[in-house]
Amino acid sequence: MSVFAFYLFAISAITGGLFTVISRQPVHSVLWLILAFLSSAGLFVLLGAEFVAMLLVIVYVGAVMVLFLFVVMMLDVDFAELKAEMAKFMPLALLIGLVILMQLVMAYGAWESAHGAADLLANPITAEHHNTEALGLILYDQYFLLFQLAGLILLVAMIGAIVLTLRHRKDVKRQDILAQMFRDPAEAMELKDVKPGQGL
Repeated sequence: MSVFAFYLFAISAITGGLFTVISRQPVHSVLWLILAFLSSAGLFVLLGAEFVAMLLVIVYVGAVMVLFLFVVMMLDVDFAELKAEMAKFMPLALLIGLVILMQLVMAYGAWESAHGAADLLANPITAEHHNTEALGLILYDQYFLLFQLAGLILLVAMIGAIVLTLRHRKDVKRQDILAQMFRDPAEAMELKDVKPGQGL
């Protein structure tokens, strides 16, 4: 059953990642990315890393993907025009993709298992610390500065998304609170002496 679940989650993750890239509608790409994240969470559960799986579901699927959906729907970007402009950079993108693929092949060819990795895979939960506790000790002790820098990067990304959505358009009437507070009542109103039988 575990082998069947592994292949199911693996195929779902690969399919979700592939359709995330090739989908024409950005909303569909976000939904396929959600499928890839859920499948990856299933793989983490099979590996015995339940905490990482729940983080992937709660943080990425529950928060980041919802933010992506809001940004995609609120920006109102003409993706057809954007793709037309990006088409002229396709040869350069293919060249960069080929270089990255060659680097991955070279890295995989020189990859070696760490000392004691087989024992850790056989016993993922050690007698000293639970996997969640061990992850917390590493994350908040050994890699504390990197963790804080990652939080700052996410903060900058959130601020950038807010700035992109707050576009001031000329054809939209907006409320100017300061102009309303400091207005002069004498200039804001004008009294008209309307005589009987006459209009303004």
